[in-house]
Amino acid sequence: MKTMFTENELLPISALQHLMFCERQCALIHIEQAWDENRFTAEGRVLHERVHEADNESRGNVRIARGLRLRSLRLGLIGMADVVEFHKTENGWMPFPVEYKRGKPKTDQCDRVQLCAQAICLEEMLNTIIPAGALFYGTTRRREDAAFDKQLRDLTAETAERLHCLIKGSVTPPAAYEKKCKNCSLFSVCLPETAGKHKSAREYLDSMLKDEKIA
Repeated sequence: MKTMFTENELLPISALQHLMFCERQCALIHIEQAWDENRFTAEGRVLHERVHEADNESRGNVRIARGLRLRSLRLGLIGMADVVEFHKTENGWMPFPVEYKRGKPKTDQCDRVQLCAQAICLEEMLNTIIPAGALFYGTTRRREDAAFDKQLRDLTAETAERLHCLIKGSVTPPAAYEKKCKNCSLFSVCLPETAGKHKSAREYLDSMLKDEKIA
């Protein structure tokens, strides 16, 4: 990975989760600028909007900031934290990022990678070390703590590097149908059951329109 990225090279932190879920989905969104919304994405969007619109507050030794903008020139990422709690300690105020998710805890690391990327951004911006954060899931209405250990940090850095390589290459991977495809908001755009041999969903749709005109 590059030692340092420029402002123009920064990519969304949220794209890390897209990439870990599906490289094709990530490319469709961030290369081809394709987007569609289903019930799951709509619920997630509303949840984040509610969190961001709430006022900042203080609760004893905890200060709560919402919608805090983040940036890391080292990872080449930019985004926004749902909530950052600042816990008062003997050495000052320790940041504790909290990411809100509409569903329930996942079996993979995609949510933790996104949260860890937020922590790395905060560390770079505030010149500090953040040991942990938390994920709040709307379905369970519970927090799940996440420790930012070396393994998670390495995975986050590797995922950020993969993301930059994918976007720089500007090639959408071919579709490969999996069970998880049914829950993807881009299912009708991706067409994983029929567009597998095509590297671009846009090319596939253009070819369909061309065939219709010929007919």
